[in-house]
Amino acid sequence: MKFTIERSIFLKSLSRVQGVVERRATVPILANIYLETRQTGLELRATDMDLEISETVFCEIERTGSATAPAYMVYDIMRKLPENARVNLEHYPEESQLVLCSGKSKFILKSLPVTDFPALVESTLPISFKVRAIDLRSLIERTRFAMSTEATRYYLNGIYLYAVHNAGVGVLRAIATDGYRLALAEVSLPKDAYNMPSVILPRKTVEELRTLIEETTTEITTSLSNTKIRFAFGQNTILISKLIDGTFPDCERVIPVNNNKTIEVNAKALAEAVSRVSTVMATDKARAVKLEVVRDSLVLSASNTTTNNNATDELDAVCDCTPLSIGFNSRYLLDILGQMTGDTVRFAVSDPSSPMMVREVADDSALYILMPMRV
Repeated sequence: MKFTIERSIFLKSLSRVQGVVERRATVPILANIYLETRQTGLELRATDMDLEISETVFCEIERTGSATAPAYMVYDIMRKLPENARVNLEHYPEESQLVLCSGKSKFILKSLPVTDFPALVESTLPISFKVRAIDLRSLIERTRFAMSTEATRYYLNGIYLYAVHNAGVGVLRAIATDGYRLALAEVSLPKDAYNMPSVILPRKTVEELRTLIEETTTEITTSLSNTKIRFAFGQNTILISKLIDGTFPDCERVIPVNNNKTIEVNAKALAEAVSRVSTVMATDKARAVKLEVVRDSLVLSASNTTTNNNATDELDAVCDCTPLSIGFNSRYLLDILGQMTGDTVRFAVSDPSSPMMVREVADDSALYILMPMRV
């Protein structure tokens, strides 16, 4: 294998695929990327056995073939080469070497056998549909912060994606929860997605998918089964992932139905106030902030039991409830407020010990649930 490629093209493609590679891969071949030159260009592929990303880019091919290369090593080399550099790569299979040259720079890298490089075999994916990049981005961005990181509850370590049909109207819904907060978002159901199975996208897949979507404006072809999912970004970039083999809890059952006490407040002002008062809790693991309704005001307070530092702040609010005092984890509350794009946020509560519902006043396509804390 021998080819020449623009450094900018190679670096951009490497940045897309190398995120899959584990820095401390226990299997040596998984620390490598797979390179193959064919008529369509240069294919780069990386996998961790659960997730695979491949991309095809243009290059000048002198000799077809395939090789493996240490992923992060090649990425770092490309990063440090001059901006307008051209790169020549040649594989010497007999010596198990990949020689990379650019200008007067030369690198000789170890290349493991291509036969050792695993492929995430695409089983039959019976359901296929196209989803707008803006819609998939919306589902991910508004829910991913609530994914759990607890290994024992692996089925919560991702985003639950499923189709919902209500009165002839279909929506594609995403839910994530860690048991302390829940995020739910939905978009119009894409054509041909009506019979899709309910699936759980793993955390790492969500993060890599998010990166790819950022550079996409067109529709994404999504194909899936009960065990795998495939996202195709045009003809050149493909992400294939195993799905979490578990049962996601019926979170819709925990959505409160009797939260008739409401508070409306400016979302940005509230986020800034929560951030201010929580400053005194820098050494407090609980990081609890208390919200108290006093007539047409929302009073925030926080205290550090270790240092005896405390803080208060007050905001104008529209309150349709009797005086109320309720506490929350400040970081969790800020995570939710960070999803707001409109001016006003609405809280709906029933009592200080029950979950609170959070929505934007101008957008009901997302819902957040936050468990209270004792303060």
